[in-house]
Amino acid sequence: MMLSVGKFSTEHDRGNSGCRGSCQPIRVPRAPIQDQGESQVHTVQCRIQKCSADFVSLTSYLNPSLDGFDTEFCKVLRAYSACTQRTSKSCRGNLVFHSAMLGISDLMSQRNCSRDGPTSSTHPEAPVEHCNYHNRHHGQQAGDHSRPTYLFCGLFGDPHLRTFKDHFQTCKVEGAWPLIDNNYLSVQVTNVPVVPGSSATATNKITIIFKPYQDCTEQKVYQAVTDDLPVAFTDGTVSSGDGETRSLWIVEKVPGRHVEIHAGYTGITVIVRQLGRYLTLATRVPEELAMAYDESQDLQLCVNGCPTAERIDCDGHLALPVLGLRQRPRAGTNPGFTLETATAKCRERLEVPDIYFNSCVFDLLTTGDANFTSAAYNALKDMETLHPKRERWHIFPRGNAACSHVPSVLFPLILGFLITMLF
Repeated sequence: MMLSVGKFSTEHDRGNSGCRGSCQPIRVPRAPIQDQGESQVHTVQCRIQKCSADFVSLTSYLNPSLDGFDTEFCKVLRAYSACTQRTSKSCRGNLVFHSAMLGISDLMSQRNCSRDGPTSSTHPEAPVEHCNYHNRHHGQQAGDHSRPTYLFCGLFGDPHLRTFKDHFQTCKVEGAWPLIDNNYLSVQVTNVPVVPGSSATATNKITIIFKPYQDCTEQKVYQAVTDDLPVAFTDGTVSSGDGETRSLWIVEKVPGRHVEIHAGYTGITVIVRQLGRYLTLATRVPEELAMAYDESQDLQLCVNGCPTAERIDCDGHLALPVLGLRQRPRAGTNPGFTLETATAKCRERLEVPDIYFNSCVFDLLTTGDANFTSAAYNALKDMETLHPKRERWHIFPRGNAACSHVPSVLFPLILGFLITMLF
């Protein structure tokens, strides 16, 4: 039986590294399974399996596309050869041992490796890039291949907030409010009234502060306002990092409308959009970083939600203004929606009657601005891109909630109407 060498033979030989077929799969012989009655002394004494395992481990860190590959590979081969020599007496007559010896000789000829020269350590440590959160996390979790846990938070519309705990709220929160404020990241939004006489607001300014971390990045500030979605930080730079390694960078997806910021050193991703006159935000943050804050930083909407006095919804349920706009519509907006026309409009983009659909209908009835349909749709798509748990994507409104300031009799009527329109 033959055993391919981990990463080197499964990844680099597929063309991803630039080998272009010049790198042949390296195969290490594996001992055949012995019968129960066969003597076990031979296996215990012969350590060819240990030599082969060390060879696999060492080559798994090599990249054929990098300079110096041949030199390092020859060091590994010499270490493999030396290991087999040390166990040669106890491996006489072992077919696996003799196959390994032939394989080493062939590889040395193919790579023009000399028999004499430096060898690699038989106890390698995987290189950990401390400015790469994923590598750093796996380096800390030696032997544990579990992935870090991520949390999602999003804000859009009038505004509607989805917290790290997947609680869905609609809030007033006029003025400047902190969404996130931990030891690594601060996000502040500024909300302004959408329609005169209404408590509904929407976001027209977002400030994001990436805090300094070791030598990966100095403090970087990103600020977006309506009609100004820059592709650079406030200091004019578009990335941060050491040399060719970027630890923080901005990607412009749609000029003036859609920007993504990636912080590789923390594993954080932030998406900022402008839809109509207002901004939306979605972010994914590792749980261990999201929870890294002290008592002075407890006012975070993504962590604890909106204060009770700022809530418009009732336990996640929105009371839809059935008669639509009562105020005179703003210039450039739709002259008004009824429940029927708002439902039909939202149905054009949102197929599932979940809380995003419900929020869309609420926003159209409240503002008369059809751009809020796109805000709800793109908020849903950003959530699907960043939220780590697919089974928790959709949150459905509950029709049995009751609030003192909202007639509960409306809930089943409205919910029934929406279902009728959809199906």
